[in-house]
Amino acid sequence: MTITKSQNGTSFVLAVEGRLDTATAPELEKEIQSLTEAAELIIDFSKLDYISSAGLRVLLSAHKNFARKSGLTIINVSETVLEVFDVTGFRDILNIK
Repeated sequence: MTITKSQNGTSFVLAVEGRLDTATAPELEKEIQSLTEAAELIIDFSKLDYISSAGLRVLLSAHKNFARKSGLTIINVSETVLEVFDVTGFRDILNIK
């Protein structure tokens, strides 16, 4: 998995590429936790191929943390990943655009 970070003021964008699974979820979690000055987080999944329950856990944790700030938005989700969000109910929880 590759994570590319960009910043615009207190808004951060993390572009995630590859697979978000048990092996790689801790890397994304660490990156998100390092954004202590971030008010808003946007995660770009345009190049995400797969997400497991470990990846979903990281997203749920990030959602809870950023709900107290300006929020978490997930963008450019593929049909495959969107199906996982639908089956798990995460589509109703997360702000997906």
